[in-house]
Amino acid sequence: MATQRRKAARVLLLDDQDRLLLFRGFDPSVPELTWWVTPGGGLEPGEGAREAALRELAEETGLREVAMGPLVAYGTVTFSFRGQRFEQDQCFLLARTACTTVDSSGSGAEEHAQLLESRWWTVAELRDTAETVYPVGLAGFLERLLADGPPVTPVRL
Repeated sequence: MATQRRKAARVLLLDDQDRLLLFRGFDPSVPELTWWVTPGGGLEPGEGAREAALRELAEETGLREVAMGPLVAYGTVTFSFRGQRFEQDQCFLLARTACTTVDSSGSGAEEHAQLLESRWWTVAELRDTAETVYPVGLAGFLERLLADGPPVTPVRL
């Protein structure tokens, strides 16, 4: 099975209480395993990371009143989805919103079916959860981000 490469933009979306929005998702080919991830998705042809992040946020959350901040992290992740192997180069942009009402009805039917719920998480909740959260190390990174502000140079997650 060939590995499909793709680029993605993900968003660390914080509300005015410094809570982070995550979605609980799953792979339909392994429905018993779930995990929490940041909003975001693949870049479309000719699209930049910031454009993709804003588009994905609007599609997945319905939120359009978002203050998009800087690129704060990046990384590469390998995963399987519906039996297809992916290698994804992803960047993480910091964003803020005062609105916490999430409306996922703008997601495509397939994507919507794989996002089970959304939740706003505090750093303490992220640090203490036994659930799977991606990217690995997110709680510690978010804690440093809130304490020190965005890094001068994006960090690898």
